[in-house]
Amino acid sequence: MARRSRGGGGAEAALKAEAAAMRLVWRRGVVRLVLVSAIAWAMLVLLALAFHLWSCSSSVGFLSALCRKDIKKLSYITVDKQDKDPSPLFGGRQSWKQREKSFKLNSTMKVHCGFMKNSGADMDSVDVKYIQKCKFVVASGIFDGYDIPHQPSNISHRSQKLFCFLMVVDEVSLDFIEKNTTVKIDNAGGKWVGIWRLITVHRLPFDEPRRNGKIPKILTQRLFPQAWYSIWIDGKMELIVDPLLILERYLWRGKYTFAVAVHKHHRSIYEEGDAIKRRKRYARPLVDLQMKMYYYEGMEPWSPKKKIPSDVPEGAVLIREHTTMTDLFSCLWFNEVNLFTPRDQISFGYVVHRLGDALKFFMFANCEYNSLFILHKHTREHSSKVEWAKTIDEIVKKGLKESRGGLGLWTPYPADLSSVELPAVKRTSPAG
Repeated sequence: MARRSRGGGGAEAALKAEAAAMRLVWRRGVVRLVLVSAIAWAMLVLLALAFHLWSCSSSVGFLSALCRKDIKKLSYITVDKQDKDPSPLFGGRQSWKQREKSFKLNSTMKVHCGFMKNSGADMDSVDVKYIQKCKFVVASGIFDGYDIPHQPSNISHRSQKLFCFLMVVDEVSLDFIEKNTTVKIDNAGGKWVGIWRLITVHRLPFDEPRRNGKIPKILTQRLFPQAWYSIWIDGKMELIVDPLLILERYLWRGKYTFAVAVHKHHRSIYEEGDAIKRRKRYARPLVDLQMKMYYYEGMEPWSPKKKIPSDVPEGAVLIREHTTMTDLFSCLWFNEVNLFTPRDQISFGYVVHRLGDALKFFMFANCEYNSLFILHKHTREHSSKVEWAKTIDEIVKKGLKESRGGLGLWTPYPADLSSVELPAVKRTSPAG
């Protein structure tokens, strides 16, 4: 009996030892499982963060678009929208020293950029409500009845849903369009011509239709403030390429925020100015005056030594991501158009010159530019009398001076320009 008792006690001890060993194994297994799970979660978090950072810098459009915000905070530049300034003008005439300072980026910089509410280029409330949803925009404009809307072609179903096609018109053009094409009105009161939503602007600030047309063209971000991306095409053009393909080719692929084509014939703004005078596109003495100011302020003729392929763009197509810098460039560019002549191809190169390396943009070949659209003729020629003026005295005596635009041309310049001689121009093409 004693032997049996001792044998039974040994088996019981063995079972307890085995149970203790199993508990130890389970404890170690649980600890290992927790550690492995924590490491796995940490790896997943790091992987997600790495993907997010990569997508923000990716050239793939839909990935980089994930990083966009509806509201972009301006970290180092304040764009003054003149909400409290009663003047409808874009900043007024500045002295030469002020103009020098206006192109230096700093933490306190303010740039006048646009009109206050009810002071010019006002839109109907139904249109203001509609554009709040427009983050991808194809914009165009018709003023003084010079064109009729041309319907884009080859537009994908995705782009039709993603993009707002906005045609900015004045009251004269709206009346002309209604008489010459079919305008449909939706339940909310919006006016449509095919895919184009007509956006009527009232109380235009300038005498010149060309100058009024620069508002939606250059200040697209002011008229459509919710837009992330915009493609501007002139009113006489028919878009024949899907806008998503345009953004991918000219912005996303090279990680640019602004793209414009090289001019077909001209590289220097002085070549462009000479062509404007020969074709009587604006008063010759005023074109000369603007170019003399630019030459005096250091704008040299274009040469292969410059970092950009041309100082003169084909301005009928502008492709933009609305970042702080592109918005700043647009504001500064428009200020030149407001102060001087409405020939924006002259002032484009000057603003690029003054910003230096701060603005990095893509100037693509003119042959690509011509593949984006079909060009139609205007319904009639422009008829501004100031275009034919040969002398400043003629402009003054005949009352041809614009009352609200180009005021910088009539304000004393803080330097003697009479001795400034413009660079000699050699025509690079008979067609130019």
